[in-house]
Amino acid sequence: MPSPLPPLPSDTILAPMAGVTDVAFRLLCKKDGAGLTVTEMRSAHALARANKAVMRLIDVVPEEAPRCIQLFGQKPEYFVQSAKFLENKGEIIDLNFGCPASQIIQQGAGSALLERPNQIQKIVAAVSSAVNLPVTCKLRLGINSHKINVVKIAQLCEQSGAAMITVHARTQKQGYTGKADWSWIKKVKEAVKIPICGNGDVRTPEDYLRMKTETSCDLVMIGRGAIGNPFLFNQIEEYKKTGKYTPRTQTQQLQDFFAYLKLAEKYNVDFNYIKFHALSFTKGIAGSAQLREKLSRMKTVEEIKKEMEVLTKTIN
Repeated sequence: MPSPLPPLPSDTILAPMAGVTDVAFRLLCKKDGAGLTVTEMRSAHALARANKAVMRLIDVVPEEAPRCIQLFGQKPEYFVQSAKFLENKGEIIDLNFGCPASQIIQQGAGSALLERPNQIQKIVAAVSSAVNLPVTCKLRLGINSHKINVVKIAQLCEQSGAAMITVHARTQKQGYTGKADWSWIKKVKEAVKIPICGNGDVRTPEDYLRMKTETSCDLVMIGRGAIGNPFLFNQIEEYKKTGKYTPRTQTQQLQDFFAYLKLAEKYNVDFNYIKFHALSFTKGIAGSAQLREKLSRMKTVEEIKKEMEVLTKTIN
């Protein structure tokens, strides 16, 4: 029997995003109401070879439990070795079969595996039988609009022991462009019995509710909609309870950045992440285009902090 998902405090999940979802940002989203956060994807091949640099990138901390660590690769044996290494570091292993980045596809990993459903089946079966943790899968609809096979792959994942499937409702060819086709999330939900998480184009509490209503999905994953706006998770929780939610102010926006910065300093987050989030948290604020140009040239956390403190005084 596959291990089931642990109970989650909410049905919203922060998507894994390369260069975005560092430990500080994940903890901030968790504090704001995300039921689960997922690490950036890590190479199963590199972990299986005990690559020390990749091992150091497994940045999960007990405070974010249940911890979900995402792996990518193409060989079942590497996934198994990596999953065993991670068994005492997290509570959930997520397998990436959806990444559309060219450097991942060239390795035969991520969304390239959508053309090899039997290989996906082997990977999921191998990992779920090797560890006592729930194994989840992230899929896209298919390679392109003429090759949509997500329903078949979801069924194979379920048969192989997956505890949950996330469907990003775009094809590999779409990347992050165009509109997500939520109708496929509904089709997958109707085809399997395990929990389904819908992903794609959720940027507001209204989007969250519409996805739940239109697709009957069990959970909703939010990616780009949360960049610079972890408060979205807070708004969704409020919306679920009351049917309305508190608008985000510019003051709230900057308070969230400083909350992120405090966590980033505590957990020694790399400077490039801090700079990225400083740029993200200033979007939409008057005069921020000029400010972001200045931030992008900064070389230290102290410079960024001072500039953001000046901005805070300006808007208060």
